[in-house]
Amino acid sequence: MDKIQRFLAYNGKISITCIESTELVEKARKLHDLSPLATATLGRCLTIGALMASGFKGKEDSLTLQIKGNGPIGSITVTADSQGRTRGYVANPQVELPLRADGKLNVGEAVGKEGFLYVIKDIGLKDPYIGMAKLVSGEIAEDFANYYYTSEQKNTAVALGVLVNKDGVKASGGFLVSAMPDATEDELFILENRMKEAKPISQMLDENMSLIEIAKDITGDNNLKLLEQEEKIPKYECNCNREKMEKALVSIGKDELEVILKEDKKAEIVCHFCNQKYEFTEQDLQCLIEDVSKSDIEPKNE
Repeated sequence: MDKIQRFLAYNGKISITCIESTELVEKARKLHDLSPLATATLGRCLTIGALMASGFKGKEDSLTLQIKGNGPIGSITVTADSQGRTRGYVANPQVELPLRADGKLNVGEAVGKEGFLYVIKDIGLKDPYIGMAKLVSGEIAEDFANYYYTSEQKNTAVALGVLVNKDGVKASGGFLVSAMPDATEDELFILENRMKEAKPISQMLDENMSLIEIAKDITGDNNLKLLEQEEKIPKYECNCNREKMEKALVSIGKDELEVILKEDKKAEIVCHFCNQKYEFTEQDLQCLIEDVSKSDIEPKNE
């Protein structure tokens, strides 16, 4: 079962957050009919989105991640909230490229090395926080480590992995590791070497290692402190509904709605995140036009 757990190592000097996201990514693969390469790419983005949002405190806190590189997969969008609800999509879900020289899926080439990633956090402030950073490799994990360093001034190690076979997603997960100001040089040296020697996160999960076992392996600390007893469960969940789609139609304006009514007699909107279709009949469109007309003539209170 997917889960997110946060730990402290080295007597509180190192923070590590681990996630297993296999079911989350597999649901995305099925919903969007993703190629193996698109599965690995979107899966890494869904995983980092769920990881980042898991640290939010407010129930309504959420974030949106956007990656716009020059690779053939096109733009990538992911949203996640503090409750673990995560969703996303890529512009080209069927992208395929030759494997890398080491036999791995070429996520970096699919995303591209030129472009930007954007992080939009809605955490209850007057305005959302918007951060951005240049892409450095397109491999996602390195790009977010660079984002943390350049945009949030944090030294954070990021690992993300999605293992795909002919049947779908075999294992998916990741971790974030950050050092507190009081971490010593010796502790950081040990940590750095442990992470270099560690197996890929997807391989550890495929070998049925638990998140605490993975955290111990990464840090070398067998006395980790679990920060929350209640596990957070990441899940692929879309919040679209008919009412939101009606508002989207209304937002295009009365004139455009009348053109659709005249020419097509109906409208269909498909949610990018879950591919749910919402159909609007001729009568539905007429009612929306009447609602827009009423709102246009109603006096506005000054």
